[in-house]
Amino acid sequence: MGVVRTVVFPALRLVVWALIALALLWIAFVRPSGRDADAAANPSAVVQPPATAIAKGDVVNTVNLQGTIQADPATTVKATAAGQVGRVRAEVGDVVEKGTPLFTVVVTVEPATTTTGTGDPATPAPAPTATTKTVTVTSTVPGTVGSLDVLAGQDVTVGQAVATVSPGTLTVSAPLTQAQQYRLLKPPTSAQVTVPGGPGAFECTGLRTGTPTAGGEGGSTGGSGGVDPYSGVPVDPSSATTGATVTCAVPDGVQVFPGLSAAVDVTAGQATGVLLAPVTAVQGTVGTGKVWTVAEDGSTTEAPVTLGLTDGQNVEITGGVTEGQQVLQFVPGTDTPTDPNGMYGMGF
Repeated sequence: MGVVRTVVFPALRLVVWALIALALLWIAFVRPSGRDADAAANPSAVVQPPATAIAKGDVVNTVNLQGTIQADPATTVKATAAGQVGRVRAEVGDVVEKGTPLFTVVVTVEPATTTTGTGDPATPAPAPTATTKTVTVTSTVPGTVGSLDVLAGQDVTVGQAVATVSPGTLTVSAPLTQAQQYRLLKPPTSAQVTVPGGPGAFECTGLRTGTPTAGGEGGSTGGSGGVDPYSGVPVDPSSATTGATVTCAVPDGVQVFPGLSAAVDVTAGQATGVLLAPVTAVQGTVGTGKVWTVAEDGSTTEAPVTLGLTDGQNVEITGGVTEGQQVLQFVPGTDTPTDPNGMYGMGF
């Protein structure tokens, strides 16, 4: 045992150190030639951009929006005559129909002045007598009286706001981004609405698309998108709100409340068995666009195409390419998206 410790182990250590020294010498002096190093630094392989084939499929243009439940605004009732309030015939909280009397106005009618035919100053004409007439102010819309700001004997003027009538109806309103507005150029008349924690999905009717006001009220005008103040990353202009909204009427009998959030699904067309391309492969969104076809030798050619429906991931190609034709998966000059949905080529 003493021989192993004093002879064998020291000999093994010497062998190990010798191998390490030889390895260091090889690394230091036995290197690849400059030509081999250049070849390693400049590989001859060329990476081709990814391509995809034009294929047939189905597309459903369903736009998913996030909105809120809102109470429809009250209508202001204005006085239709100048005079003194006579009888108040309604109270706040009353349910009224269009034409229901709210109050009356006593209007003084001044008579026309007359002269005597004799011209004798000793016998003047009798003073004319004023008369009155009663005008009834009625509700201009059906609903519930929200306010009635008149008292008996009060003077009112023509056009004075005297009452409000709330329709008692609700509306779903959802803002639109620039890309969503283009996808709803021809919106349907209804949408499917789901209120989290509320009733099941229901059909919201009377759907319409509102346009931004001159001052951009009702939402951001979007502009060029700008820069995210937190991350510093440029914001895609197509994802900025425009001020336009989609609204539809909540049907009677559906129990929802103002201020609740709602998911709004608007389906504006569908097509089956049509040519499709990823939106990332198309430059353009509405009507016309461009793709880059790939030849057998790998060369690419810009090709104009006509566009149809899109679901935000694929877009219908109605002309310009054929089934099976290879096109670049991403528009040249754009970065490969990190979005798992691949929704950047058309701004969706």
